[in-house]
Amino acid sequence: MFQDIGKHIYDNHFTPRPPQPEDILFICSGQRVMFKDAGGRIELPQFGDAADMWNIDFDRLIYLFTIDDIAMFLLDQDAEEKSGYTYHGFMEIRGRQPGWLTFAAATASHLAHWYRFNRFCGKCGAEFGQSDIERALVCEKCGNTIYPTISPVVITAVTNGDRILLTQYNPEHSPYKNYALIAGFAEIGEALEDTVRREVMEEVGLSVTNIHYYKSQPWPYSYSLLSGFFADVKGGSEVTLEEDELSKAVWFTRDAIPQGPDGRSSLTWDMIEAFRNHEFK
Repeated sequence: MFQDIGKHIYDNHFTPRPPQPEDILFICSGQRVMFKDAGGRIELPQFGDAADMWNIDFDRLIYLFTIDDIAMFLLDQDAEEKSGYTYHGFMEIRGRQPGWLTFAAATASHLAHWYRFNRFCGKCGAEFGQSDIERALVCEKCGNTIYPTISPVVITAVTNGDRILLTQYNPEHSPYKNYALIAGFAEIGEALEDTVRREVMEEVGLSVTNIHYYKSQPWPYSYSLLSGFFADVKGGSEVTLEEDELSKAVWFTRDAIPQGPDGRSSLTWDMIEAFRNHEFK
């Protein structure tokens, strides 16, 4: 899946260090990230080349994490497009190569979003400062401390014997055009299994039973952590569609499931392929 980066080692321990020439800069503006687009490959600026190019203010660098001991830093300052580096929407990171760098850039975008939307303390209104000992923001005035936000989401494969229910989004709800599974954010005070039951009932009007956890996936594009579940339909299988969110919900037998857009990089299509190939029954 997306987070499986082979022999590369992702280390998210908070161990800040001075930037090295080979370290990578993540430069963002709003919901956009700067990189070179080289025929489906992503190239991010390295510190050794970028330090003079953008006249970097070292006080505006935020240490994020390392991959293979290459550190990634967020540059919290305005930067012009130059030398082939241009801004792209966060979702344009998805599906590019090399996979480890795509994962790094998407994960960095999650943290960049959190830093951007947490400038000031929600308790007293003073400006936040960065913690020296952990990945956190601390208010020096009142002591309020906050940590990166991760929203829990369930992905549910509803099955009925040899069939699986695939959905498509209403274009006004999401630009994603391919088939998907039922998904939704967990609510306050709600166990993930209860989220499964609620979302399935809300979106397609079905009751489910025999809920089984499959696996999880970080999904920085929605600043969330996905948890995948399989569940059997309980009672009738006739769908009552929630049309504000979905445009279609179709039962497919294993041999008729359409091909996915990106292999098994997403949890959704990993689950669909697992069902197609009898890997999860």
